[in-house]
This record gives sequence, C-alpha cells and structure tokens, in this order.
Amino acid sequence: MIDYRDATIADGPALDAMARKIWLETFGHSASPDDIALYVAEAFGPQGRLIASLADPAHKIRLAVSDTAIAGFAKLSPLWLTDPAIAAGAQQLSQLYVAQAWHGRGVAQALMAWTIDTARQSGASALVLTVWEDNHRAKAFYDRYGFVHIGDYAFPTGTQIDRDLIMQLML
Repeated sequence: MIDYRDATIADGPALDAMARKIWLETFGHSASPDDIALYVAEAFGPQGRLIASLADPAHKIRLAVSDTAIAGFAKLSPLWLTDPAIAAGAQQLSQLYVAQAWHGRGVAQALMAWTIDTARQSGASALVLTVWEDNHRAKAFYDRYGFVHIGDYAFPTGTQIDRDLIMQLML
C-alpha cells in the first residue's frame, strides 16, 4: 500500500538516499566514474541540491511512501530553464523518481497527476521538464501525457555534457 504526502525536512536523509540510488541505477553507466562522482557530490548528500530544496518553500515535493520506505517522489519547482520556446508562466517538474520495485504499479502516474494538478492550481500555464535523450522509458511516459519536445538542454554530469530534451505540456 502506498501513502502520498508532502515531504518535510525530516524526510531529507531517506529521500536523498533513495534518489541517489535511483539516479545511480539509471545514469551511473552514462559517464566516467569521476564525472559520476562529481555530479553525485553536487546533487546529493547533506549539502546537495535535493536536501536544500526541502527547506525552500518555492519547491513542492510529494512522496509516495510504502510503510516507512520512500517508493517515489515528484519535485515541482519554479522554472529555471531559459529556453525561449517555454511558455510564459510555466513551472518545472525537476524530478520524478520511482524505485524499481514500484515500476508498473501506478506510483509514477499518481505522482504525475499530483504534479499537473498542483501546477494548474497555482496558475501555471505549462509544465516543463528535461529528460535525458537516452532515457527511453521516461520519454515514453512523458509522451503518454502529451509532453512535446520543444528544445534541448546541455546537462552537465561532472565535466561531461549530455543532451537532455526539454519537454512541455500546456495546461
């Protein structure tokens, strides 16, 4: 059984450990060990961006929790992308992660429904995200919701630059 709730600062260590694990499982093969280590040190850990966003009310993080373990999460953020094709008034889905054990069980769909509803309720005109061009599973998921590729983003993984697709869903 999954319970959905907003994340709190107290969730930081468990959320960070879960996100780091999923990121490494998904992307750990995509760059050199040194570049992976550089990215992980910046994104995760006590001083990482994920934990810092828990203390910033501009970010909204929704958790999917099974017993005491985090099965997934979605992070809705103010727009930080600058592509001119992005609709004025858009918000950004910064992260949507689901643990492998919960793939295919509706967790991602519930988190996406929350993200879209929350963005709409805040008056956003669109929802944008980035997805690595080689993450075919995620791209297919976003396609099913009607997200459209509108541009590219140079995503730094350490010193390596990867191509992420900027995708947008008009609300």
